[in-house]
Amino acid sequence: MRRSVAASAFRPAVADDRETRSRLLKSAERLFAERGFKKVTVREICRTARANVAAINYHFGDKLGLYREVLQSAVERMRATNDAARMAGEGQSADERLRRSIIIFVGRILDPAGETVHRLVSREINDPTPALDALVEQGVRPRIEYLAALVAQIIGCAPGDPRVLRSVASIQAQCVMALPNPIGDRLHRRVRRTPAEIVRLADHIAEFSLAGIRAIGRRKGR
Repeated sequence: MRRSVAASAFRPAVADDRETRSRLLKSAERLFAERGFKKVTVREICRTARANVAAINYHFGDKLGLYREVLQSAVERMRATNDAARMAGEGQSADERLRRSIIIFVGRILDPAGETVHRLVSREINDPTPALDALVEQGVRPRIEYLAALVAQIIGCAPGDPRVLRSVASIQAQCVMALPNPIGDRLHRRVRRTPAEIVRLADHIAEFSLAGIRAIGRRKGR
């Protein structure tokens, strides 16, 4: 009987801990995305999460520990996008793999469900914390290396060739510019987030990039 009572008392406590932890993560993600790591306080996160002020230390060690876990959600989303791009291009030519990768990437970054994650990543890039390394190594670098391998194959050179690195930077910049932003909105460049429009935009980026890559590839050694 004593064991049964103890077990039944333990289960609600565990459930409460999980709920508190979940509320902290959700509140922190929104606040960090809005203002960045440095401008958000522990007390503010706990207040919006309806949690005791000591809850962050209890669940995550400190504010940075909480932030690392929040940022990991962005990393996991980036990794999922990278995996989807690779799977979409399996068995295809380098040109087609590049095109499909761009379609996947542009579609993911224009998904309204990912807006908070994109703002979170932008905050981290503009004002880096010790968590940046995980973002780069687990999320960004694999995509860049995949694109570099494709571009190198199209040009017929090593992935470390400066022409490859510049081409990858150009592709990435075109994709990122598809994200909604105040300047683009003022210049009437807002992209309608329909599947057909996303594919048209991605096709344009791919076509433009492939033409440029081939032209650069013909200029040996530059």
